[in-house]
Amino acid sequence: MREFIYLSDAKLRQFIPHPRRLRRPGALRLTTPVGGIDLDAPTDDAGSARGRQLDQVVGHLAESARWFGEPDLRPGEWVWFEAPLLYVTLRRANRDLVLFTDPIPGADPQYPSADCRLLMHGSARHLLGMTPVSVEGPALTATDEGSSACTTFVTDAGEVVRTLTGAGHPAPPGARGVRDLLAALDAAQPDIPTAAWTQGYARVTAALPATATAPRCLVASPLTVEYAL
Repeated sequence: MREFIYLSDAKLRQFIPHPRRLRRPGALRLTTPVGGIDLDAPTDDAGSARGRQLDQVVGHLAESARWFGEPDLRPGEWVWFEAPLLYVTLRRANRDLVLFTDPIPGADPQYPSADCRLLMHGSARHLLGMTPVSVEGPALTATDEGSSACTTFVTDAGEVVRTLTGAGHPAPPGARGVRDLLAALDAAQPDIPTAAWTQGYARVTAALPATATAPRCLVASPLTVEYAL
């Protein structure tokens, strides 16, 4: 049996099977005075149909998705991952935003995260019975004390959080803001329970190149997060 932590019904609905030209096995044909009518066999309940669709989608992605650590990924591509992940919400942000992050490089000797960090974002509504840890996170706004009006503005990390919740501009999140967000999540990791090994599929939101001080980072939105076997 598979045990899911997160399953996005919204992403699952994006996959529509090709129309079938032939009758499905088990379909019935009703003969009437004016001709024949094909009737579908009785369907299972919604839960069974959802499970079948998930199996079909996962089977499709198993053949087409790329490994999240590959260097030339683009937004919109599907990736698969296997990594220990922590999942949190931010106290000063929309509580519907849930973030998944891998451990600080070197924190888990069994996880070689030095080449590419993984940061995923989704809706807490899609968590399956799990309660994420609430952390302080980065400053989302700041005050320009150099101006006479002490203007408040949204920080780079705040812009990223707005983008990930759908409240900002429909553009890839800024690299500086992503780095600030990831640094704040890393700083909170000592207060978060041990990461669980997980696997799943996600759609790429942004792929940040390495810098002189930080490895590459993949930002993605998951379809599934489940405990790794």
